[in-house]
Amino acid sequence: MTDSLPIRARADIAALPPYRQGRQAGADAFKLSSNENPFEPLPSVVAALQGATGVNRYPDASAALLRARLAERFGVTADEVHIAAGSVSILLQLVLATSGPGDEIIYAWRSFEAYPGHVKIAGATAVEVPLLADGRHDLDAMAAAVTDRTRLIIVCSPNNPTGPIVTQTEFEQFLARIPADVLVILDEAYAEFVTDPEAVDGLRELGVIRPNVVALRTFSKAYGLAGLRVGYAVGHRRVLDLARSTAIPLSVTAAAESAALVSLDAEAELLDRVRELTDRRAALVDGLRAQGWRVPETQGNFVWLDTRADSQRIAATFDEGGIIVRPYGDDGLRISIGEAETVEKVLQIAASVVDTLAKGHPALALA
Repeated sequence: MTDSLPIRARADIAALPPYRQGRQAGADAFKLSSNENPFEPLPSVVAALQGATGVNRYPDASAALLRARLAERFGVTADEVHIAAGSVSILLQLVLATSGPGDEIIYAWRSFEAYPGHVKIAGATAVEVPLLADGRHDLDAMAAAVTDRTRLIIVCSPNNPTGPIVTQTEFEQFLARIPADVLVILDEAYAEFVTDPEAVDGLRELGVIRPNVVALRTFSKAYGLAGLRVGYAVGHRRVLDLARSTAIPLSVTAAAESAALVSLDAEAELLDRVRELTDRRAALVDGLRAQGWRVPETQGNFVWLDTRADSQRIAATFDEGGIIVRPYGDDGLRISIGEAETVEKVLQIAASVVDTLAKGHPALALA
């Protein structure tokens, strides 16, 4: 049997590589390639999953209990909350609802790698605006890139994979330059890890956010439910109706909804874990900078090394040392914050390779 495509398909989709997650780690290695929460699920979450019954029945398609709980928390109506199998699913729903051939979608680059694929699936045109030298969004350039073909803008804060935030002030100034009928998605998958008080918070001041802004959050990262796939959006009811119209029905299981509800009950305990992770993040950043690495001001559960053409070589060195990291082509490396013992292991390996970089390398701090 030949490997050629046996059917007629869209040429752009046939050429689109499938999403590839961070490489899995063997029993003798630590997986720091997927920004996962390294803590085991809370006992109360495990108990809820073990007690799950009724899997012969379909779940509530609207995840009504979770929607109501989140609506109460954020002071909105249940119709202003939408639940899906991860926030990335909602992103695709809104891309499909707003954009098609001839339309443009603006986002910073490098950012979350799902963005280009989502745009391609919709048949729209991607407008990628390069990040600033420090890994931050160039919001001025993004605003200047808006045309009458622009339908959607994605702002990722903290930016994955580089780590810096967009501030509340910057975001509000940016919105003032964007037409009111262009959807702006604020992707905040790592919001719970943010310690900078100046950071934008799409759910803190909903009253000042325009009807054309949707905030995305997830239970995958800080809440440790990545394997259950639960994310949510908060925004204008009619905008979220578009997402509901393009969603695959019944994609959030009853077990996932139950685990999310239990996690909200145990939020104080979970956020204690988050504080441990941000402490490890600070220790890792300080250690890397002391070795001479230039590390952006990260507010996610990961750090970024601007290793460029050396990315694959350095990733292989980490691999040999039992640490699986995430290389992004010839752009750089992302290292997730993992178990406590990984901080020292990462620093040991990083110290062994930093001196192999040529003087003036982008990954090195200026002398």
